Amino acid sequence: MQPSAPQYAERLTAPRSWWAITALVALSGGLIMLPLGVLPMLGGVIFAGALASALVSSYGSARIRVVAGSLVAGDARIPVSALGEAEVLDAEQARAWRFHKADPRAFMLLRSYVPTAVRIEVSDPDDPTPYVYLSTRDPEALAAALTAVRAA
Repeated sequence: MQPSAPQYAERLTAPRSWWAITALVALSGGLIMLPLGVLPMLGGVIFAGALASALVSSYGSARIRVVAGSLVAGDARIPVSALGEAEVLDAEQARAWRFHKADPRAFMLLRSYVPTAVRIEVSDPDDPTPYVYLSTRDPEALAAALTAVRAA
């Protein structure tokens, strides 16, 4: 396998229900503009739909990748050598780490609509971040990819 080929890649897309809400926002934009005429109504549908779609798409475009010896999560790029063991979290454990167990210094890429997660200790003594919390639909595969890169 090439070192630049991703060992793990995931995109945390927004759920379908959010896209249904986006369609309702577009419809609402048209209804608000309806008293002004047909053309303003169409403009309201297009503008509200485009704005809502852009917001949902940008929030749902978070990516998690393990590539070239690094964990890339959102805008963060962390060398795997600076990370400790990955802990796979089921839905209940992930909820606990999102709320009452959470450390405000931690790097968290979380999406509430993804029930499972991975928590990875940061082993770099110069980094004040205690751990990385990543929402993921396949926590076992992410943990296995990190372990494989660490072993290589």
